[in-house]
Amino acid sequence: MEIILLGIYAFFAWLVFFKFKWLPWNIVSQVITITIPIVGLTVLILLLNIVAPSSHDVRVINYVVPINPPVRGLVIEVPVEPNRPIKKGDVLFKVDPVPFEIAVRNYEAELAQLRVQLITAEATSRNYQEQLKGATGQKEAIESKLRLSRLRQQQFKELADSGAGNRFDYEQAQADVQDLEGQLAFTVATESQASEKLAAKTPEGEQDEVAKAKTQIARAEAQLAQVKWELSQTTFYAPANGTVIALTLRPGAMAVPVPMVPAMNFVEDEQWILAIYHQNEVRKIKPDQEAEIAFKMYPGRIVKCKVDSIMWATAQGQLPIGSMNTAGGVADIPPDSLAVRLLITGKDKDLFLASGAHGAGAVYTDSGHAIQILRKIIVRIGAKLDWLILKLH
Repeated sequence: MEIILLGIYAFFAWLVFFKFKWLPWNIVSQVITITIPIVGLTVLILLLNIVAPSSHDVRVINYVVPINPPVRGLVIEVPVEPNRPIKKGDVLFKVDPVPFEIAVRNYEAELAQLRVQLITAEATSRNYQEQLKGATGQKEAIESKLRLSRLRQQQFKELADSGAGNRFDYEQAQADVQDLEGQLAFTVATESQASEKLAAKTPEGEQDEVAKAKTQIARAEAQLAQVKWELSQTTFYAPANGTVIALTLRPGAMAVPVPMVPAMNFVEDEQWILAIYHQNEVRKIKPDQEAEIAFKMYPGRIVKCKVDSIMWATAQGQLPIGSMNTAGGVADIPPDSLAVRLLITGKDKDLFLASGAHGAGAVYTDSGHAIQILRKIIVRIGAKLDWLILKLH
């Protein structure tokens, strides 16, 4: 653009000084003629860089998701192909589910057994309650009989001592008292045992055996839920629309949940378009302002955009604390620079852009509209120059 302006200026200078000779061509006129374009172009470019800042570093960046299987297993199927469009929910690969199915059946069997133990513990608890009630009632009956037998023993003793009674009746009464005392001791022991069993309770008021069985069931249910989740993870689905690149995973390989060694890299269709500017160039840039981009993969085409936001935080604004490695941002930003995110608008909204596509562009701020046309011309000339392939092989 500067060359075109200089050419126009030189043409008019030729008309004034040589064609029509309206002014003399001397030292003064020569100095003035040479100085005017230098000063004028300098001022124009400085103003243009403020009101319509340009960037020769416009990047297209896609989210790259490392696919790490949450379970370890043998890969049995990889139905996707590299560099082919994939829809969200499509199967990326499958891990052999047999070991996880066996684990599910084992925990289901264990859970069924524990539930039977719970039923038995609850029945035992009810038996202890009935046993306690029976022992208490039996003890009261024996105590009543024992009191009567002791009274009869005393009476038979007095009759035997006075000669009015039979000695055998007295001895029989003694035997009855001893028998009832033995029954009472057994009943008291049974009552104490049942009371102790029923007194052994948790803070929630449940008997120990019942609480223990419920705890084991809860643990087994959690383990069963874990292995069922692991079984569901043996088939890995695409997290979004995108593409798998550099696919090396094949059936027979071992998928391992190691973050540093992903099974594959998934490139999402969602993109960021970033224009890199020096920090002093973004002071007039605001959201929703008009912008234009010329990508090298589409020579001569101008892509209409608008400003989404300025990324005010970059990796250069972070300091490592201790041994932490802070790598912020979605891409490496040059020092002393800030990234401006652009959104494609209009008919170019669905334009295909390869991840890593590069180009140049400009943002048209809210001031200096009269000279912004020059920036648009410069952008378009640069887009046309992208048709040139400057190499000798």
